[in-house]
Amino acid sequence: MIRIDWKKLPSFALAGVLMGTASLVAVPHGAALAQPAVSRGLPDFTELVEQVGPSVVNIRTSEKVSARTNTNGMDEDMLEFFRRFGVPIPNMPRQQRPQRPQPDEEQPRGVGSGFILTADGYVMTNAHVVEGADEVIVTLTDKREFKAKLVGADKRTDVAVVKIDATGLPAVKVGDVSRLKVGEWVMAIGSPFGLESTVTAGIVSAKQRDTGDYLPFIQTDVAINPGNSGGPLINMRGEVVGINSQIYSRSGGFMGISFAIPMDEAIRVSEQLRASGRVTRGRIGVQIGQVSKDVAESIGLGKASGALVTGVEAGSPADKAGIEAGDIITRFDGKVIDKLADLPRLVGNTKPGTKSTVTVFRRGSAKDLGITIAEIEGDKPASKLAEREEKPKSSPAAQLLGLSVSGLTDAQKKELKIRGGVVVNVATDAAARAGLREGDIILSIANIEITGVKDFEAALAKLDKNKPVNVLYRRGEWAQYALIRPSK
Repeated sequence: MIRIDWKKLPSFALAGVLMGTASLVAVPHGAALAQPAVSRGLPDFTELVEQVGPSVVNIRTSEKVSARTNTNGMDEDMLEFFRRFGVPIPNMPRQQRPQRPQPDEEQPRGVGSGFILTADGYVMTNAHVVEGADEVIVTLTDKREFKAKLVGADKRTDVAVVKIDATGLPAVKVGDVSRLKVGEWVMAIGSPFGLESTVTAGIVSAKQRDTGDYLPFIQTDVAINPGNSGGPLINMRGEVVGINSQIYSRSGGFMGISFAIPMDEAIRVSEQLRASGRVTRGRIGVQIGQVSKDVAESIGLGKASGALVTGVEAGSPADKAGIEAGDIITRFDGKVIDKLADLPRLVGNTKPGTKSTVTVFRRGSAKDLGITIAEIEGDKPASKLAEREEKPKSSPAAQLLGLSVSGLTDAQKKELKIRGGVVVNVATDAAARAGLREGDIILSIANIEITGVKDFEAALAKLDKNKPVNVLYRRGEWAQYALIRPSK
C-alpha cells in the first residue's frame, strides 16, 4: 500500500485519486480545475406512459367467412400453403374426407393498435388494420369494449379513422413534426402479438424517408412488431408525432428499422375522411423521372434536382398549361422540388380546382406556367406509336453518334401530339450504349429543339465531337434524357 504525505505536496492542488491505484494528478497552485463532462442519463418514460397510455387502444377485427375444412387442427393458412404448392399435408390419411362446410360465421381476422383522436370517439389507426373487416372492436385501457364504425380509410397513406359511441375520452396531443429532430428519443405504445399496452422506445433514425408516393416517413429504431400497426409514435413532450405503420424486415419480425406516418400528413387525411369519408388528391397528368447529375450538368441545370417530365397525358392540366416532355419541374406554387417524390406529394395535397403555378426548366431557362389542378384518377393506357410511313433515311451527321434517323410525317406528328423530331432507325455504338434504340423519337439535342432532319444535322454540326451530348427522346408515351458519349 502506498502512503501519501498530504503535507509534503508543495504548491500543488490535488485533482483526483483513483481508488486502488493511489494515482495522483497535480496542477499548479491557483490553476482552475477542469470541470467534469456533464453526464446525461437515459430518459425516464414512466410519466409519458401514464400521460399517453390511456389514449392508446387495442383494435380487433373479424370477417364473415365460410368455414373451411381444417385438418388435424392445422392452421388454415398453412393448409392453403400446402394446397397451393402441391405439397402433401403431413399426418393426413389419404382416405380422410373433408368435413362439410358450416354456414358463414365471424372469424378473427387480426389485431392492431390505434389512439383516440378526439374526446367524442374518433380513433385513428392504419388502413391495413381495418381493411376487409366486417366488424371492428375497440378496447380501451379500462377494458371497455366498443363496436366501431369505419368512417373512412385511405390506402395510399395507410390512414384510417373509426368512430366509437363514447364521450369524455382521453384524446392525444398532436405534435409538430417539423420540430422533430434526428436522434431525438421517441416511444411507441401498442399491442404487438396481441400483448396490449406494450411500451417500446428508441430514437428517430431519419426523416423524410421516401418509401411511398405521398409519404415522407419517419424512420426510427423503436421496436415495432405485428400488432403495433396503427399505434402512436410519441415524443418526449407527450405528443403524438406519427403512426407506426411499417417495418423493414427479412424475417417478418423487427430488425431495427421501423417507419411511422408523419402526424401532419395523417391529420390532413383524417380531416377529409371525417368530412366526406374519402380523400381527394390533385393531379396534373405527367409522368416523371429522376434527374441525374450528368443530365443536370449537360443541360445547364447545375444541381441534380427537380422532376423530369417524361410524358404528358393528352388533355390533362399539364397539357393545357403547356408543359412538355423533357421539361424539368423545379418549383410548384413557389415550393422547391428538391427530389422526385416532392412533386406528387405537393400536387396530391392540393385541392382539385386550385389554380397553381409550375416552374419548368426548358432548354436552358426557367419558365412559369399557370395550371389548374384536376382530381386524381386511374392512369390511362399508353397508345401505340404510329407505324412509320417512310423508309429509313440515313443521316451522315447522325452516324457520328451511332445513329441513323429520318423525319416524321405530319400524320405521325399529329398522332404523337408533337411539333417535330426525328425517328431513330438504327442505334449503334455510342447511341446504343446510351440506351437509345430503334423507334425512339429524338426531340432535342444539346438543348436545341429538333423539328426535322435538317435541324438535327445542323445541331450536330455545332457540337464538340469530344464531349458528351444530351439527347431528349421519346419512347412510347414517355420522354427521357440520354447522355451520348462519342467513341474516342
